[in-house]
Amino acid sequence: MNSFIMKVVRSVSAITLTLSVAFVIAPSGAVAQQNSDTIKIGGTLSLTGPLAPTAAMHKIAGEVYVKQLNEGDGLHGRKVEWILLDDQSKPELARTLYERLITKDKVDFISSPYSANIALAVMPVAERYGKALITSTFSMPKLSRYARHFTAWSVGPTPEVSIPTLVLDTLAGAGKIPKTMAIVTGKTPAADFIAAGAREVAKQRGVDVNLYLEYEFGTRDFGPIAARVRQADPDLLFVGALGLEGNMLLEALEKLNYAPRNHFYLYPSPGPLAASKLGANALATALFEDLPPMNQSKAASDFISAYRSAAAQANLPYQEADTQPAAMYSTLQTLTAAVRETKSLDDSKIADWLKVNSVETLIGKLRFDGPGNFGADLTKIKQVQNGKWVVVAPKGFATPGATVIAK
Repeated sequence: MNSFIMKVVRSVSAITLTLSVAFVIAPSGAVAQQNSDTIKIGGTLSLTGPLAPTAAMHKIAGEVYVKQLNEGDGLHGRKVEWILLDDQSKPELARTLYERLITKDKVDFISSPYSANIALAVMPVAERYGKALITSTFSMPKLSRYARHFTAWSVGPTPEVSIPTLVLDTLAGAGKIPKTMAIVTGKTPAADFIAAGAREVAKQRGVDVNLYLEYEFGTRDFGPIAARVRQADPDLLFVGALGLEGNMLLEALEKLNYAPRNHFYLYPSPGPLAASKLGANALATALFEDLPPMNQSKAASDFISAYRSAAAQANLPYQEADTQPAAMYSTLQTLTAAVRETKSLDDSKIADWLKVNSVETLIGKLRFDGPGNFGADLTKIKQVQNGKWVVVAPKGFATPGATVIAK
């Protein structure tokens, strides 16, 4: 692994060293005691395991939001506690921990885990107890079958079509229409779902998928996969990557003296990919970036300033306030709006209100009136240029002066 990735791993390990049991953000900043004067929100994040580098960003965003909430009026005039447990990137453990939060800790609301595969494991628990679940990164409307599940990851009703379509349209806008595409994806529900859709979109557009390869979640040896990619030598490498998987694949490709001409990563850890020289011109999905026009509102400015400060204090190597922390922050904005508008702590009333109302968040105006309670498609495409992310599509959200680089 390169030095930046090792720095990420060390930083996340330091952040999570004391979090193996529970972490509580209380009004006083101390570990909270049972107190009827507070409202308790509980959830898990992957503070250790393969998902930890990205989940660390979600943790800091949640801390920032709860701190800001408590510096104001809280909820219904009561302060808020956020009880956070480590699911270790394991769906089965997350399921057990949410049971504990609901039945033992008696939380008023549950917060989002990181990643769709863990959210899928948690959803039946939420349904069993009738809890509203507002997830940060769930992108599969067809699998959102719980009536009280909502998501801030606003990718529209058919992301398996719209995301690969936007990627191909973005390249076409630069005059590059791929003739061949290799699809390499991790075996996680979200990545598999989008990758399968990409294969169908490619077929419909006359793009030859000359490699379709799946790998197990947690894979660290990408050498054999890299060899297959080099042999396919596609015009576009489409990677259903989570976290650091994209970096590990690029490092394996470099050992074979091969670099992809055009490459897309579904949900990468943004810092390591941007910082690596191998990540040059990499494309990825985005919902929010600290770039105009998305960073122009006061709410965005306040979030960016607070997040950067907290990320620096936590010694995160990548401190940009981008899509991942914004998604977590937006889930809590959504919950807060519903609680305040309904003047209730009743999950059924919260869910009923969300189904017929929209909420202004960092990501944009979220609504939940479509299939699986999904609403508008707010997906954007960003690209690493000169070691930094810039938004290149759609045009209305492109960073001023930025155009996509395609080969």
